[in-house]
Amino acid sequence: MAETDIDDLIEIIEREDDIDNIPTTLPMMPVRDVVIFVDMLLPLFVGRKKSTKAVEETLNTDQYLFLSTQKDSEIENPTSDDLYETGTIGRIQKMLKLPDGRVKALVQGIAKAKIVKYLKKRSWFQVKIEIIQDIELEEINIEVEALMRNVRESSEKILALRGEMSSDVGHLLEHIESPGKLADLVASNLRLKVEDAQILLETIDPVQRLMTVNDLLTREVELSTVQAKIQTDVRDEITKSQRDFFLREQVRAIHRELGESDDKFAEIEEYKKKIKKAKIPEKYEKEAFKQLKRMEQMHYDSSEASVIRTYLDCIVEMPWSKSTKDFLDIKKSAAILDKNHYGLNKVKERILEYLSVRKLNPKMKGQILCFAGPPGVGKTSLGRAIAKAMKRKFIRISLGGIRDEAEIRGHRRTYIGAMPGRILQSLRQCGTNNPVFMLDEIDKLGSDFRGDPSSALLEALDPEQNSEFSDHYLNMPFDLSKVLFILTANMTDTIPSALLDRMEVIRISGYTREEKDKIATKHLFPRQLKENGLIRRSVHISPGAMASIISEYTLEAGVRNLERNLGTICRKIARKIAEGKKGKFSITKQNLAQYLGPPKFLTELDQEESQAGLVTGLAWTEVGGEVLYIEAALLNGKGELIITGQIGDVMQESARAALTYTKANMDRLGIEKEQFENTDIHIHVPAGAIPKDGPSAGISMATAIISALTGKKVNNTVAMTGEISLRGRVLPIGGLKEKALGALRAGIKTIIIPEKNAKDLYEIPETVKKKIKFICVKDLDQVLDVAFKLSDA
Repeated sequence: MAETDIDDLIEIIEREDDIDNIPTTLPMMPVRDVVIFVDMLLPLFVGRKKSTKAVEETLNTDQYLFLSTQKDSEIENPTSDDLYETGTIGRIQKMLKLPDGRVKALVQGIAKAKIVKYLKKRSWFQVKIEIIQDIELEEINIEVEALMRNVRESSEKILALRGEMSSDVGHLLEHIESPGKLADLVASNLRLKVEDAQILLETIDPVQRLMTVNDLLTREVELSTVQAKIQTDVRDEITKSQRDFFLREQVRAIHRELGESDDKFAEIEEYKKKIKKAKIPEKYEKEAFKQLKRMEQMHYDSSEASVIRTYLDCIVEMPWSKSTKDFLDIKKSAAILDKNHYGLNKVKERILEYLSVRKLNPKMKGQILCFAGPPGVGKTSLGRAIAKAMKRKFIRISLGGIRDEAEIRGHRRTYIGAMPGRILQSLRQCGTNNPVFMLDEIDKLGSDFRGDPSSALLEALDPEQNSEFSDHYLNMPFDLSKVLFILTANMTDTIPSALLDRMEVIRISGYTREEKDKIATKHLFPRQLKENGLIRRSVHISPGAMASIISEYTLEAGVRNLERNLGTICRKIARKIAEGKKGKFSITKQNLAQYLGPPKFLTELDQEESQAGLVTGLAWTEVGGEVLYIEAALLNGKGELIITGQIGDVMQESARAALTYTKANMDRLGIEKEQFENTDIHIHVPAGAIPKDGPSAGISMATAIISALTGKKVNNTVAMTGEISLRGRVLPIGGLKEKALGALRAGIKTIIIPEKNAKDLYEIPETVKKKIKFICVKDLDQVLDVAFKLSDA
């Protein structure tokens, strides 16, 4: 700015206008987002019709115009209530009409005034005004002088921070001697809110106005300082980025000269993005970047770089924060479980309880459920149904035969071909951290010199510890607390006690014939029809044929062989259709043998009639309950006890205890002493090729010995289970439900059980109780009474 221009501006500011010549009635123009101060020179773009007419009317008022600020700038057509009463009288210095109809006017503030009355409001605003004059100061004392100097210095500092300071501006500030004019000049150049600027305009005490401006200046200096610092930091960062880019380009050029590819740098950047996207916990994210930095310093094709690359792939693909939302509608979940599985009410009830608690307490720790039962009862499919009911993903891994601890915990990265354990591998493939995770055949885990997998599972299956499960390969704790673990086992005896203690065992005993019939009709048969490409209406199995398949072609606790037989029927029908045969195929009891061959199992008892020395016992096995025939025979000898049939130590001890009881009570039982001295007793348990053991055959062996010695027959429809003491007491046993179902399949009508097992009868299905009579006994005398009495009857 030239020196003459500054002098002219100073002259304009210091000049005292003759305000007496200003008309008291003026056209008024509302302005938005700005408060116009005295001596302020401002270009205005006028576009509203009322404002345009008000500007045109200034021709009648010697170019004078009253300017009032709107309270709300969003209002397009303000009324008198929307305008401040105090404003500024302005004079239009220049005016230019634009081609689009707007008017550009250069306006200078002349004096402050307030509206006394609105004379016109419709076409344009015409107001009557009253001029407001500042309070005159008698003299400028030292305090005012210091205040003015402070305002000048603060103004110069702000302009310097903004990069707008020049010698001309400093000269202008130094030559203004009036406190009021200095306050108005500074205020007009500050970025003030309309409300703050209006308060300044309405302040008539120049010293007070200057003090307010000083306060605002102090705040503005702080803001401008912070803003300047931010801009400097941004500029420095940009400079650093440019420097880094230049150096990186140089490094790339060097690598190209060495024959290395740009693919490495693209890969590094890609890994950085993936690590950030994976949302790894912050303290473990540092380790990921540390490994990435190591890889960056290696040759692209080196073997160690390949190891780190595999490790980073594992880290970024783990579901650190990815979860599926649980579906917790209890009624719909119950319907899904009922649709996929018939019966198993106790299991379904426990699952729905878990979902209910989960609904009330979403932060509950993951439960560890163990389904224990014979093969084919639906343990695995039940896990899938749970996942479907909760709308979670389902993972299944088989633990059968695993002997290496690294299969669970993973290998350390120092080994060639190292990889995570099977738990984390499955979660990586699944993509969520809260699936339903089924660990099949937990009872068939092994152990050898490579470690004990069951011990490694302790941490994964403990709700108190698995929030930080440690995998040797990952080397970072991973949270397994959101996973719903479901384990399956045929028997719990082989599961280590420490591991078993962490599970909630839910036993699935098996199905009755009626339940098998329902399952076959509703689930198995339709599935086999679909798998073999058959139409439901073209194949019909009669109820009699289905009952025969269940009772004469299968003898199992589950339904696996039942489905196999149904699949055999469907395949034979599919072949006939493929060969051109048409019509509806009906499977009846009479033509069933054409599809499945002769019956494999007799529906009645294997033994045709009751015999002395032959007793039916009951045994629990991995595949459910079974009948166990115990035979006792007498032969000339020296009173020895012979035991055959691959009997284990426990059953051998039961046989000796039974013999001891018989000898101790021979007078009461009606047995001669000479029989023991001149006779050997041979106990045999078919089939001889199958190992047998367990603490529930004591009363069966004692009854067989006594029956053989006395010649009394034991009813072939009576089965018994229970251990015996030397005093003849009948001791409780386990697996009553499984044994009862096995007895039902074998055609047993009466079961003798220990009195202490009466409490377990509530688990027996009502259909079984209707077909089998359960008799509870305390001692062997009661057993003999029932077995021989029913035989005589």
